[in-house]
Amino acid sequence: MSRKYESSPIIEAICEFQFEPDPSWDFTILGLVYDKIKDKFPIRNQVAQINAAIAGNVNAAQIDAIPLMQFLQENRNTLVQVGQNLLTINQLSPYTSWDKFQPYIKESLQAYSEVVTARQIRRVALRYINRVILKQGIKLEEYFNFRPTFDQGFPEEFRSFIVGVQIPRDASGGIANLQLGTMDTDDPDSTAVLMDISFVLSQPEEIESGNVLERINTAHDQIEDIFEACITDKLRQEFKEVM
Repeated sequence: MSRKYESSPIIEAICEFQFEPDPSWDFTILGLVYDKIKDKFPIRNQVAQINAAIAGNVNAAQIDAIPLMQFLQENRNTLVQVGQNLLTINQLSPYTSWDKFQPYIKESLQAYSEVVTARQIRRVALRYINRVILKQGIKLEEYFNFRPTFDQGFPEEFRSFIVGVQIPRDASGGIANLQLGTMDTDDPDSTAVLMDISFVLSQPEEIESGNVLERINTAHDQIEDIFEACITDKLRQEFKEVM
């Protein structure tokens, strides 16, 4: 059973699909996908998707800006992004629940797959970015089980930090990435800690369109397990766990 928090630290959840290159891809695909999801994502916004390709001469990097279309809900809190061989679904704060986010992933992938048929998925990533605001001078060990640790002789106080680890999670090549680090805040008496957790599948032969949603559900469960393992009960109290 997933734990629920009244003051959720999640500032963004992202599900990204990368597809095998399609030589027949063209810009009309953007409009065709939009036609299928416009009832829920009516607002359109075009940005640049940067693709960098290195030629034989290392000094001759070729950088192309390819249109990336964003389709947003009216509240601009949830959006679908479609580019060349790319589909992402983003949920911004306030994040509600997986039960509400997951259907957007399913519907967006279905819409893309109906327009761009028979394209192999080469990479899937589910990512959760959490921001925790704490008072200056707190002891990290009271809030985080995953944190930088020091042997005797190191200063007890430090201004900023970043630590990370990659964790193989299953036999099919799934990798969990965990990163914890500080970021600046406008309040000099507070410290912001970012916890970035992602689960990546990058072996195309292990990603089948028929089971990709099941794999994403499993990835979500893995991310939740890692998040809960990283925090203490004292931090759960800060989040105001809903029982």
